[in-house]
Amino acid sequence: MIRVNNIKLKPNHQKTDLYTAVAKQLHIKNEEIEELSIVKRSLDARRHPDIFYVYAVDIKLVNIKDENRILKKKYSANVMPSKEENYVFPVSRDELKSVRRKRPVIIGFGPAGMFAALMLARCGLEPLVIERGQSVDERKKSVEHFWLTDELDTQSNVQFGEGGAGTFSDGKLNTSVKDSAHRMKEVLKIFAEFGADESVTYVNKPHIGTDVLCDVVKNIRREIISLGAEIQFDTCFDDFEQNNGRISAVTVRNVRTGEIKKIDADCVILAPGHSARDTFKMLYDKKVNMTAKAFAVGLRIEHPQKLIDVSAYGETKYALPAADYKLTNQTLSGRGVYSFCMCPGGYVVNASSEKGMLAVNGMSYSGRNGSNANSALIVTVTPEDYSAGAVCNENVNPLAGVEFQRQMEKMAYKNGNGHVPVQLVADFKANVASTGLGCVTPQIKGRYELANVRGALPQFVGDAIIESMSAFERTIHGYDMDEAVFSGVESRTSSPLRIVRDNEKYESSVAGLFPCGEGAGYAGGITSAAMDGIRVAEKVAISILNEK
Repeated sequence: MIRVNNIKLKPNHQKTDLYTAVAKQLHIKNEEIEELSIVKRSLDARRHPDIFYVYAVDIKLVNIKDENRILKKKYSANVMPSKEENYVFPVSRDELKSVRRKRPVIIGFGPAGMFAALMLARCGLEPLVIERGQSVDERKKSVEHFWLTDELDTQSNVQFGEGGAGTFSDGKLNTSVKDSAHRMKEVLKIFAEFGADESVTYVNKPHIGTDVLCDVVKNIRREIISLGAEIQFDTCFDDFEQNNGRISAVTVRNVRTGEIKKIDADCVILAPGHSARDTFKMLYDKKVNMTAKAFAVGLRIEHPQKLIDVSAYGETKYALPAADYKLTNQTLSGRGVYSFCMCPGGYVVNASSEKGMLAVNGMSYSGRNGSNANSALIVTVTPEDYSAGAVCNENVNPLAGVEFQRQMEKMAYKNGNGHVPVQLVADFKANVASTGLGCVTPQIKGRYELANVRGALPQFVGDAIIESMSAFERTIHGYDMDEAVFSGVESRTSSPLRIVRDNEKYESSVAGLFPCGEGAGYAGGITSAAMDGIRVAEKVAISILNEK
């Protein structure tokens, strides 16, 4: 096959135009192309309103001899042989067929736990998955009930349940993680296999949308079960036992009935998500090695989506997807401030998981057709920031970051009288509660209340956001508008700690216990968490094979 890069087409093109453009570049006829598959597509609006889609494609010609002739004649950065490279799991089902042992246990059914379960199930290991939240259909009912009534289910909510926190998000699948083993390609392929649009495998910034993602995770779950795995929802991981430094059993509890069970286990993948604070406390009490780490906190900001579209595309005649943005700034004091989890045409959501506390996140449906754009604006915090007198991470209680998050969430809950507190940008700068809205009507899942959001943040966080707004205005005209709306707090951007694992086997300080994913401190988003789930599943399968 031939890889053809840098094919530029206007946004209103037809699929046949792609065939024509490729044929023209290679000086062949359309009919000579037997197959054409899109490898990558991005939107180039840098010189708007002159806007293009830019493609890389693989083609197969009717006559294979013509491929060699074309490559010899036109070989360049834009025309080259296609090197189709796919992910391969390192252990086969046949190799593990004769293994007789306790089934692997997976704690958590977010992206990391889900993809670990899928990989282990596909190689015949029939894992047992423990998930404290509900299956996605039941979970949706609990979340929507909370948004309508403020009645929070602390076990099944935006943070906990099938699919993890990412289920109620924009479903962004881009990541900056290096991928020499092609795990990212495999993750995107699996999402498409189980119901996401095929475009997620090739667009520059793929996203699924929470409405579609709910069906995708349900389809993956059905596949896992069909391969012999078992998934226990409404079941919380409460404790574990060890024998001679190796895990030997886990204790789990049905959160609805209170029933407690002990499960023999010598191989446990720990993928609890970044909000499993009670699990972190239990692990700390059991002296599992953990360290505090840097993360980021801040607010959500909402603008009219039209403002972001005009900034990205100018005044254009084309029907284009809702525009996104990525902003970064370093304050005069050297602190990093940046946009995070930007949701075009999306909603701010009440993402709380503990009573008396309030946290927000962002969410979009697949159409991204809401009237507002929202994004987190977050400020980097280090263990030195949230643990007074700390000299280095090793001197900090690993749970200190959790308490730092909780203090902000308690203040946000108080300031909003239990609802999401919102504040105009002008009032945020003046440090006064807002008394009315302007041209931006908040698009929020859950009740909201005008308040002083800034009062929930440490002063250095609020000051850093204010300083950065003028810098962001230079990139997006109107970004610093007085009537844009802040809501908060955005405190769950990533895990505030890391459950230490060794670099070779990926085991924790307890043998047989494999920390995994975002909650364990090894990922930041759906795709990187799923990739880490695959990576840890590889280590587990290899360890089982070696013990055969």
